[in-house]
Order: sequence, then structure tokens, then C-alpha cells
Amino acid sequence: MDISGAELIVQLLERQGVKIVAGIPGGAVLPLYQALGASTQIRHVLARHEQGAGFIAQGMARVTGRAAVCIATSGPGVTNLLTALADAKADSIPMVCITGQVSRHLMGTDAFQEVKTGYLAETITKANFIARSASDLLDLIPEAFRIAEGGRPGPVLIDVPKDVQIERITISDLPAPGRAYAMPILDHALIAEAAAMIDAAKRPVLYLGGGVVKARAQADALALAERAALPAAATLMALGAMPSGHPLALGMLGMHGARFTNQVMDDADLVIAVGARFDDRATGRVDRFCANAKIIHIDVDRREFGKIKKPTLAIEADAGEALRALWPLVKAQMRNDWLLHVAALRRQMPLRTPGLHDPRTPYGIVRAVAEIVGPDAAVTTDVGQHQMWVAQSYPFQRPDRWLTSGGLGTMGFGLPAAIGAALALPDTLAVCFSGDGSLLMNVQEFATLAELDLNVKIVVLDNAALGMVHQQQTLFYGSNTASQFQRPTDLCALAQAFGVPAIDLEETEDARIALQEAFEVPGPCLIRVPVTMQHHVMPMVFSGKANTEAIDA
Repeated sequence: MDISGAELIVQLLERQGVKIVAGIPGGAVLPLYQALGASTQIRHVLARHEQGAGFIAQGMARVTGRAAVCIATSGPGVTNLLTALADAKADSIPMVCITGQVSRHLMGTDAFQEVKTGYLAETITKANFIARSASDLLDLIPEAFRIAEGGRPGPVLIDVPKDVQIERITISDLPAPGRAYAMPILDHALIAEAAAMIDAAKRPVLYLGGGVVKARAQADALALAERAALPAAATLMALGAMPSGHPLALGMLGMHGARFTNQVMDDADLVIAVGARFDDRATGRVDRFCANAKIIHIDVDRREFGKIKKPTLAIEADAGEALRALWPLVKAQMRNDWLLHVAALRRQMPLRTPGLHDPRTPYGIVRAVAEIVGPDAAVTTDVGQHQMWVAQSYPFQRPDRWLTSGGLGTMGFGLPAAIGAALALPDTLAVCFSGDGSLLMNVQEFATLAELDLNVKIVVLDNAALGMVHQQQTLFYGSNTASQFQRPTDLCALAQAFGVPAIDLEETEDARIALQEAFEVPGPCLIRVPVTMQHHVMPMVFSGKANTEAIDA
């Protein structure tokens, strides 16, 4: 088979089962785009910014659990993509990013649109490679998928010089598709030790992290919790792993978690952390986080053990495999005294949700949307106050439909991620909660959304400010430098200019009816919700404080 490097990339992607790629063409990837144009199996989605393309790929990857693909040209195409790569690395999202590079004889000459891609991507990818010849691609493409999806997932980048895309080689057959490499071998002796610790505990708590979602192990976590009467708290990335409303569900812990949740964690004598990394937003002051508890830490990435909090027992394992192995070894029990104590704390320190029945308030719009869309909608957020209001109060039932930027906290994530989710789940509604500050970060993807005509609703909480920055400035610094927009953007007019219908709940007589009607019409729509800068996300743990020292007003 006589084939060019670009044609080889496309055929290897097809063999990998890739159906959609997102990207923007440029000079260094034009041979690849020519080959893509001849494919009958791969659909290309034209983003309006490479960062948008990266987040569209993330949206697809987050809802499917499989590596998604994005493409960027050399130079500014690569640098525009870096934030999406860093975001995927922080949240362990499997992606394969193919970037163009100047021809091999020009590399190192400061040629037009040349950057040293590998150096830029080194710390924000799980692995990155450069194809030195077309024959290299036979190994690199399958290997990229193997690495991206294996163990703790993450983004992988392949830099392909333009002349490598043009180079022709003769091959006899294509290699097998890359498959995720094997998980660590489970140590059953450690599992038995963990089971004994759980049986002996009087006040145990499950601490569920994003690794549970990556392993699609939410049913296993629920089964263990119910068998051993384990109250379960979740990180931002694991919301829905314990269904909202379940008697054992404690909701989100940490900086903006309910006070009762953080108090339960503090009162525990055993914490079973599964797929969680003890990040600062979850733990607060580390030395006072669960200070009186023994800790069992289960994670697929052994580098997390002791990085922040030293565990009593560390088990390197896939979250699902470990939870399934624990279940038959753990004694079924009720723990009535502990559960009564948890219930009392829930009554004494409830999460306050003012305005819950008014869709023109932060908690009210979150609850109203949830009631309209049901449990199967894909929900994305940008980053800021709206993200925390959603995290606190949205009744998540499925963690695989919850998409938010956790580790990097990237404004501009929500809209393109919702586009990706809608592409991967064409029969499923996608809802993006955003703020006016975040929405403007990748506003150009409205053009992509309008062109694709996807069923994506954008609910924007508009306070004419960078709300979370304004809140922290107010609470910590006593001033509000550069966090208010002196000339607020007419977001409805902006969306309409891109071809996306919009409604403004400030101008509707009955906000609930208007909201219902907006969701009943298929296709994209922006829904503006006016809020004031005086709405703060509470409770809140100040930097350097313990989670139990949160302020609530």
C-alpha cells in the first residue's frame, strides 16, 4: 500500500474508531486536511479558535470516556491549544492532539509559525511526540491512544512536520488500534486490610474523587456505601457519583461545600478516599483535614500517595476494581449512631439556598433548569460563582453527564465543552451554565454552535462583573479593582448576532414559563439571568483556614 503520512494519520484514526475531530486548518496541517476531506468515516468540526477545538474534544471525551481528537496548525495554532491541554491534564481527560510543524529542514531556524511544541507541552501532557518520518506514525498514533486512555487518563500530543505529512511510504498493513494499557494488579491482601479497617471503624466516610467517574465506578461506590452504611462526600469532579438526594450523599466537600459536609469529614475516624487527590480546594488547611481519622487511599496513580496527605493504607488500583473487591469482604452493618449524628449535623448546618423557587436567582435558576431537563442532560459550566452554585445545588444523578473545569479552573470551558457533549450524544440535551465573564472568553464558539445547530442551551448568570474575583476582593481585600465591567455586554444581542436565539428573563413577565418555552424548542438558545454582585457563594473557606472554619454569611 503506497500512502502519504497524512493519509496514514486519517486511516489510523478511522481504525481507532474516531468519528469526529475538531480543529482549525492552517498551513502546516493542510496535507492532513486534504486527507481528512477524502474520509467518509470522520466528520470534521470547524471550531473558531484552537482552544475551542480542544474543549470541544474534551466535551466528547468527558461524556464517552474515550480519547477524542483535535487538530491545530503550528505556531499560534499550538499556543492557542495549550490551555485546553493543560486543562485536560489537570482533570485527567483522554485526548489525542495532532499538531502541524514546519518541515524538518526548517526546524530550529525560527521559520514562519515555528514553535518548539514539545517544550511547550512537556508539563501539560501525559506524553508528547514528534513524528520524524511517516513510518513513525505507524507506532505513534496507536501509542497515543494507548497512553491517553490507559491508567490515569490524560492528553497526548503528536507533532507532525508538514513534509512528514507529504512523505509517501509503502506498507503491507495497518497496525492494530491502540488500546488502554493494563491497570495495576490488585493487591488482595491490601484490600482485605482495608475491609478490616472499614469493619472496625465507628465513623467511616467515603471520599469520592474524579477517578471514580473515570472508572465508571459510581454503581460500585454506591453498592459499597449502602452495604457498610458509609456517608459519602464528593469532590467537584465526582458530583453525581453518589446520586443527589440519596440518604448517604453528603454532597461536595471543601471550600464551598456545605458546613455539615465538612463537619462530617472532620468527625470521621476513617476516610476511604477513592480516586481523589486531596487537592487544596477540597481539603482546606491540610494538617487539619480529617486530623483524627485514619486514611485509606485508593488511586490508579501511585504518585498521588502522600503527595499532600499521608495515608494509613495506600492501594494502587483502578477505582472500580478496588470497590468491587471490597464489597464482599466488608461486613454489612447499619451504623445507626453514626448516621444519626450525620443527620443531626445536616439539620444544624444545612446548605442555605436563598431564592430556590425564584428562577431569577442563582439557586432558583439552577433548580428550575434541573426540573426541566431531567437527570440525563449533559451539564457543563464555566468557572466562577455560577460553577459553585451549580455544584452546590444541582441534583446530579449521573457523574458522566457532569462536565466542569476542576483542576485548572478555566474560564471559557463551558460553551465548547457543551458543543462536544452534544456532538458525542446527539440525542441528549446539553446545558451550559456560564457567567458573563466566562462566556466572553470563548464567545466565538457561538458561531460553531449556530453552524452545527445543536441542542445546546446556555444559561448565563449576568452580573456585569467577574463575580468570583469580585467576591474574593470584597471579602479578602476590601476593594474591587478591575472586576466590574464598566460597559456590560448585551449578551442576548451578541448571541443573536452569531445566529443563536436568546431570551432575557429580566424582560419576561413569567420567568418560569419563558424558561420552559426556551427549552421546548430544539436547537441552541441563550438564556440570560440577571443577578447582582451582592450574591455571594456561601459557605466559603478562607485560604489557610480549616474546612470547619467556613463562613456562612
